[in-house]
Amino acid sequence: MNNFTYDMSWQDIEDKLNECIKKRNFHFETLKKCPKSMRLYHMRQYKGLEGAITALKWVLGDERYEPLEGLKQTEHV
Repeated sequence: MNNFTYDMSWQDIEDKLNECIKKRNFHFETLKKCPKSMRLYHMRQYKGLEGAITALKWVLGDERYEPLEGLKQTEHV
């Protein structure tokens, strides 16, 4: 744990979240149009960025997200 600086501001984390969202959206749109040979690459990037987005939202305190499960399912009573 010696590599952690713990010096990121909340703004740094929000900026990284927005960057991840833009990249995820790019890969999703590209996935719909790309040749079959490139689909696996864009799907992997998309899924990886989904995980990063979930983790960053959790760090920022969004109670709807759990890093190991993603968006929590709401129970309808």
